[in-house]
Amino acid sequence: MAEIMTLTEAVAGLVQDGDSVALEGFTHLIPFAAGHEIIRQGRTDLTLIRMTPDLIYDRMIGAGCASKLVFSWGGNPGVGSLHRMRDAHGHDWPVPLTLEEHSHAGMVNRYTAGAAGLPFGVLRGYAGTDLPEHTDTVRTVNCPFTGEQLAAVKALNPDVAIVHAQRADRAGNVQLWGITGVQKEAVLAARRSLVTVEEVVDTLAPVPGAVLLPSFAVTAVAVAPGGAKPSYAHGYYDRDNAAYQAWDLVSRDRERFSAWLKELVAP
Repeated sequence: MAEIMTLTEAVAGLVQDGDSVALEGFTHLIPFAAGHEIIRQGRTDLTLIRMTPDLIYDRMIGAGCASKLVFSWGGNPGVGSLHRMRDAHGHDWPVPLTLEEHSHAGMVNRYTAGAAGLPFGVLRGYAGTDLPEHTDTVRTVNCPFTGEQLAAVKALNPDVAIVHAQRADRAGNVQLWGITGVQKEAVLAARRSLVTVEEVVDTLAPVPGAVLLPSFAVTAVAVAPGGAKPSYAHGYYDRDNAAYQAWDLVSRDRERFSAWLKELVAP
């Protein structure tokens, strides 16, 4: 059953050096507050997993938290590159970064297989690409019914999945709505999970299209108002487009980034 605790307590108890950690959220409900707390607590040697790494992973990579990134697209949405990711992968600063690249469909199938307790997922994909030659989590299988050759992708079972949601009740049941991406699958696939929320309420009123994560499927819930900023939380606040644009200038320069990082971790 989910335990409601502070964000500091949750990260300290759930995220350890060397873990594989998935912070999911597709343009919406991105768990920035949790990522910043991981930076503050000085976690290192993490394998970061995310379909679309953007600013939060650029920051975590620049802070030296990660040794590997598993992903299917990376960038500052609508702005440009992730300069801290490029610096780590290309120049080993602040530490070397290994990349494992997939397609979006491949990542979704990996999460789905992990959530279902299966060893791998199957899809029509990767044909005509050289990704399987460089990625040992992609293989081919022949359909036992038609003989068709298909791609097989190894299931993803992160040590920790972290997502942000609009609200939870006092029993730890979580409700999120809007663009929900693969948050549900990531939580169900993970060995441990943390959900940060805008608020805890007495009753989860029905919302059209909402996803419900039951308390028994979640390890911890932490209240973090504004925890998705500068991304947005449907029904709570809008995306801060200026922050995404500003990050491009901060992240381009090591000294400027280091000053930003020092301010983030300052007591």
